[in-house]
Order: sequence, then structure tokens, then C-alpha cells
Amino acid sequence: MSSTDQAPKSFFSCHDLKAYYGESYVVQGLSFDIPEGDIVALLGRNGAGKTSTLRTIARAKQPALATGDIWLNGQAIHSMKPFEAARAGIQLVCEDRRIIPGVTVEENIILAQIAEPLGWSIEKIFGHFPKLQERRKQEASTLSGGEQQMLALARALARDVKLLLLDEPYEGLAPVIVQEIERMLLEIKKMGITTIIVEQNAVAALKLADHAIIMDSGVIVFTGTAQEVLENQALREEYLAI
Repeated sequence: MSSTDQAPKSFFSCHDLKAYYGESYVVQGLSFDIPEGDIVALLGRNGAGKTSTLRTIARAKQPALATGDIWLNGQAIHSMKPFEAARAGIQLVCEDRRIIPGVTVEENIILAQIAEPLGWSIEKIFGHFPKLQERRKQEASTLSGGEQQMLALARALARDVKLLLLDEPYEGLAPVIVQEIERMLLEIKKMGITTIIVEQNAVAALKLADHAIIMDSGVIVFTGTAQEVLENQALREEYLAI
């Protein structure tokens, strides 16, 4: 249900976002805006509601019950089905990466482009992901964890992405691979793609981000610049344990 008929002026906006898993109230009335092209670090301890927030924005089937207003580039997202939200430009890269097994790296990207609107061409993707270029004919499920994360990002960029949602992009990756993913995310930022990052490695996410939102028990407890969080030790200790 939506209470807002007119699109907000912000590129992305959500208002009074709520989500439930059964009787569990996991996202409790979130409201925030993001300017076009900015990166937001969505932070908090485990169980704060961060992943549920991303899934609600992407109109994923779970949480099963979600309410509130979601607007992207003047379009009302809150009434859309998952595939409609994807066509509108919302791409969610899940923590488990959702790589398609049994087919090659190149075929994974081709399958991401079955439905329009399309984003980057395969050759442009390989130009930005040289490691995927080297393994384009390799079965995707045999890639390393870092390479699979690169492929998940590539699959998102193969669509016409306007809002990129990243759930734990550094999870389980070696520091050298994290640096490679960070380099790619900075390239994405230069291209003007608006991004929300959920990441337990809060310092790494904050160094990339323009803004920070901290959640605790389903509610927002802080909004501000990423630099404010990096400079506020008491805030980090209270809500991020760093």
C-alpha cells in the first residue's frame, strides 16, 4: 500500500518502509533519500534488518509482507513485482551471489540479458573484468569466491541498472580480492550508478560511500555522511562494534 501519490524529487526515496517475516517486525518504518550517483553504506549488527531492507526495495518475494512507498527515478516501485522492479533498474546482488551452475561465465552473462532493457555489452563487461575474460568459457560454479562475486556484479551490469543493491559483497573474500571489488565499485560510482552497500566490513564500505545509514533492531539510528561515522568512535563502538 502507498500513501504517496506524487513522486519525490530525490532520485531514490523510500518512506515508512515496513517488512515482516510472519509476526517478526524486521523493518520498522524506514524513510530515506539518495541522490543520483551516490553510494550509501547501510550498516548495523547482524539482525538489524539490513538485508531485509534491500530485499524489500527490490520487491523480492521475502519478506512476504512489506508496506511503504518506494520511488526510483520518478517511478513508483512499491506496487511492482520483482521482475518489474528489475526492469525498472533495481538490481540486487545477493550474499549467495546466485551464479547459475552448469553453464559458463559467458553464458551466465548472456542469460542475464534475456529480457530488456539491457545494460553493458558482454565485451564491455569483459573489458572491465579481465579475470572474467580469461575464464569466459569456464563453468561458472568452478570459479573462486572472488571471481563469483565479480560475475554477480557483471550480471547486474548486464541489465540497465539504475540502483545497485549489494548484500555483503566482501563476505569470505581475501583482502587482495576485496581491493579488486572496491576498484570495480569505484568505477561503477564514476559511471553514476546509485548504490546501496550492506557490508559487515564497515570501514571498507564507509571508505567507498558518500553517506551512511546505521540500523539497529529494524530502525534507523543514524543518518549522515560516511566521514562522520569514520570520525565518530563512540558511534561505531555502540552500533557497529568497531
